[in-house]
Amino acid sequence: MNATAPTGSPALTGSSLTALRRDRELAELADGARVDVLVVGLGATGAGVALDAATRGLSVAAVDAHDLAFGTSRWSSKLIHGGLRYLASGQLDVAHESAVERGVLMERTAPHLVHAQPFVLPLTPLVSRRQAALTRAGLLAGDLLRASARTSRTTLPAPRALTAVETRHLAPSLRATGLRGGLLSWDGQLSDDARLVTAVARTAAAHGARVLTHTRALSLTGDGALVRDETTGRELRIHARAVVNATGVWAGGLVGDIRLRPSRGTHLVLRSADLGHLTAGLHIPIPGESNRFALVLPQHDGRTYVGLTDEPLDGDVPDVPEAPETDIGFLLDVLGTALETSIDRGDVIGAFAGLRPLLDTAQADGRTADISRKHAVLTSPDGVTTIVGGKLTTYRRMAQDALDQAVATHGLPAGACRTASVPLVGATHPRRLAHLDAPQRLVQRYGTEAPALHALMRQHPHLAQPVTPDHPTTVAELHWAVHHEGALTTSDLLDRRTRINLGTDHRDAAERAAEEALAAHAAGAVPGGPGA
Repeated sequence: MNATAPTGSPALTGSSLTALRRDRELAELADGARVDVLVVGLGATGAGVALDAATRGLSVAAVDAHDLAFGTSRWSSKLIHGGLRYLASGQLDVAHESAVERGVLMERTAPHLVHAQPFVLPLTPLVSRRQAALTRAGLLAGDLLRASARTSRTTLPAPRALTAVETRHLAPSLRATGLRGGLLSWDGQLSDDARLVTAVARTAAAHGARVLTHTRALSLTGDGALVRDETTGRELRIHARAVVNATGVWAGGLVGDIRLRPSRGTHLVLRSADLGHLTAGLHIPIPGESNRFALVLPQHDGRTYVGLTDEPLDGDVPDVPEAPETDIGFLLDVLGTALETSIDRGDVIGAFAGLRPLLDTAQADGRTADISRKHAVLTSPDGVTTIVGGKLTTYRRMAQDALDQAVATHGLPAGACRTASVPLVGATHPRRLAHLDAPQRLVQRYGTEAPALHALMRQHPHLAQPVTPDHPTTVAELHWAVHHEGALTTSDLLDRRTRINLGTDHRDAAERAAEEALAAHAAGAVPGGPGA
């Protein structure tokens, strides 16, 4: 057990990411330690490559200029979906791959983080009977995808038609006038996309990977990288037998001749109460589009996300993209086509935008919505492997394909890929998850670690208090993130480990609590006690 681990926590030293561990592992690399694989980028795919390599018996270092899930991976719709959209556009291979990876996450590697979410497509006057019939046929085809991926019916129930009464029962805020009924379907929903990345990275660390956040790659070669420790400014060279560039939309800044067409996807953040506390998500057809929908996605923290735009990015790629007012207005207009409840700009408590690293295929005639989401693995003349494209659902397969290429290029002595059966930190069978001694909210975020966190709150009741009045995250969770999840800054804590900053009115209180958690860790104090 760590010297600073909370009383009652399990033996987490193997997977725990701490500032002390990071400094020690950086020092080992500065002293000349050579690794088999250096991964640059710690989003879902980069963390997935690190886990894949470590579980194949390779030595690994993985770096990121900022933090786990700093980029695109934390700005998703929080969906693990089965590829229905790709099936409709004829991308059968992408659709099947999505369905397979959804099943892997829901039934084997992360059932604590991914659960079945019902969705209703309301049959409003804007949905013709022909479109409704085509959509229902598509949902049935999606269920065949589920079966072909060998995902059980218990995990994802069958789609079916709903009466108007049933539809309004699941979504009371829908406009009743002209509503003919609805179509019910099921998909996978993440409790938090950034938490998935954190779990993947910690699992990689448990298998021996060096996971080094706030470590910027300044330049790459086929045998390593020059990096800078962003906490100290010190530069060092990491020596590696193979290098994988998994930096997403920033990939072209480290490796030349990579042409990307980043696409911006914007989401609104609303209070769930303003939408009548939906018990199902919604697919709202976008007027004028035959196969595009706005998503209304209820969360477990009293918020609801509404997305998703698909617009080409103009200009340079920012570290944190902003949601433009044009996107916000577009999504509000789409909401207005289906809801009885009036939602206007003043009801929007937050917005976020993510950038998809789409490969420029020169076939989309200006529309990023038409570019395939299939990923691509590229190898530079000096042997750097770059992975681009794809989506969050298929991160594991993307990582596998990238590492397969790196292993083949450099002749690394790697075993077979195992990640389809390696449980992530916190994972266990859903039946066991249901009987853990902890609140459901904690189980859905921490899995088998939830009882230890809950015990910490019982031992120190003041740590069970919410960090802010408008968000359920507790003070104990901030301490846990510092002690076990590699959080080094207040932004790490509030923007990625907990997402408190996404639509809160109490940022000052959250900042103070985060600073206190970091200070307690720096002083070697056990949360809730005077010292270790």
